[in-house]
Amino acid sequence: MSCMRASWVTLLAALALAGCASSGNGSAGGNSAGGSAAVANDGRCHADGAQFAVGKQASPALLEQARTGSGSQIARILKPRDVMTLEYRSDRVNLNADDSGKVTRVNCG
Repeated sequence: MSCMRASWVTLLAALALAGCASSGNGSAGGNSAGGSAAVANDGRCHADGAQFAVGKQASPALLEQARTGSGSQIARILKPRDVMTLEYRSDRVNLNADDSGKVTRVNCG
């Protein structure tokens, strides 16, 4: 009976991991010339679609544009001494800003 239970547990674990596998269609990378049109509409962050924000002053309007451009569900502005959570979220775009509020980097997580 325990051998059968181990087989079911292994099967369920394999199915759960298969659901996390990438499709490998390449939609997340590459074509930055297309802007937000090149971003997959899967709710995940694609930072290339928000790179336009680098060098601009961080604001709620820019944050929303970056969220939309990256295809993300969530967005945040991070300054050097801000307290932040460290978990990786594939559906979140981060606008990293310097002390003056100018965006220096865009990344997902």
